[in-house]
Amino acid sequence: MSNPTRNGQVVDLDRPTNSPHRIAPPKLRRRPIHVVLALIGICLGAIGAAWAWSATTNTEEVLVARTTIERWSTIEASDIERVRISSDAALTPVPASDYNKIVGTRAAVDIAAGGLLTPESTTSDGFPPTGKSIVGVSLTAAQAPATALRGGDPVRVIVTPTEGSEAPAGAPQFTEAEVVSSHVDEASGQLVVNVLVPYADAPALAARAATGNVALVLDSAAQ
Repeated sequence: MSNPTRNGQVVDLDRPTNSPHRIAPPKLRRRPIHVVLALIGICLGAIGAAWAWSATTNTEEVLVARTTIERWSTIEASDIERVRISSDAALTPVPASDYNKIVGTRAAVDIAAGGLLTPESTTSDGFPPTGKSIVGVSLTAAQAPATALRGGDPVRVIVTPTEGSEAPAGAPQFTEAEVVSSHVDEASGQLVVNVLVPYADAPALAARAATGNVALVLDSAAQ
């Protein structure tokens, strides 16, 4: 069998040509572990996004006490602040939108710093409440307890003997009361305690307090 010719020349089929061999590109092999890790990453990203969305949408802005607010004290703008918390069906906080309504009301209970304000923790009713009166009692250091008095503290105002007289043989007379506020009078240096008493007891207590022959006793709230 004769060899074919090219351009008049005999071509030897058994002779290697100078044309380069074409090398097939390597086939990339994907390892199963890489695929699994990629799927896990995608799932975790989706879960994180869902959690972030849920955390953002399930919150509410409410009012809390910036500082401790004592019972019966008037709530000032500086006493409260707005914060955002997670919604909880068990809680009934005052919404932040009621900020202006709360300022100027009175604390119906002691509110600790950072505590949530609730509808029950404040009151806009007139003060003193119906059937109650406020009496101011001036006391020297010997007539008052050394501990600080706070709004809502239960106390008794005791009738003491006049100067030079003997102590009574039986139990002295007293009036049960509740502290509204207290401060030290700069002129006299005495402690002035405003107490809340029943309307019927106010005249007698005011008359006794005016003589200075009284002493104040702080009682336990558990009495």
